[in-house]
Amino acid sequence: MKAIIFDLDGTLIDSAPDIHLACTQVLSARGIKPVTPAQSRGFVGHGARVFVQRMMAARDLPAALFEPLLHEFLAQYETSVHLTELYPDVRLALNRLKAEGWTLGLCTNKPLRPTQAILTHLDLAKDFKAIITGDSLPQRKPDPAPLLASLRAVGAATALFVGDSEVDAETAQNAALPFALFTEGYRHNPVTALAHSFSFSDFRNLPDLAADWCSSTT
Repeated sequence: MKAIIFDLDGTLIDSAPDIHLACTQVLSARGIKPVTPAQSRGFVGHGARVFVQRMMAARDLPAALFEPLLHEFLAQYETSVHLTELYPDVRLALNRLKAEGWTLGLCTNKPLRPTQAILTHLDLAKDFKAIITGDSLPQRKPDPAPLLASLRAVGAATALFVGDSEVDAETAQNAALPFALFTEGYRHNPVTALAHSFSFSDFRNLPDLAADWCSSTT
């Protein structure tokens, strides 16, 4: 079986504007100066709890506010979908991959409810045989457990993991799976700093690159 497992934020979707909106709403409601879009984007990758911790650190907020702010952020986050967009040609690539016999899965640190909301909004849920989110397991990426759970759920012995960030590259290494790096996402470091089997900037190229990679490994 040919299988590809995708990250979500920064890989298939640009959700940074909606995440920043949710963050801004939470802080503004308490009279706290919002963080910048660039700061908010830099907090993405390790799940909602880490996002809120980083948001609080940026504004030097007391630890006692963590649980209330997390609850408020998640409430906003679950409905912040209207500024999120697919990266160009993602739908074309997913359709072509499925037509060419690839089984697709999703492995994200995004919690289940906002994941479901965005997949419904963008009509993506039908594309994936398995969806593992940031609260499906006790562990989150870069722990390999979620990615390995995705692998089992799609029913494959191995899979190509497609992501955009240092977290995704580390997760693939920890799970001993090949990694394809989408270079237009939320990565902080140069492409050369992330271990990967191949990289791409245009989703129109992914099916051919995946096919070439598959041929080279069989």
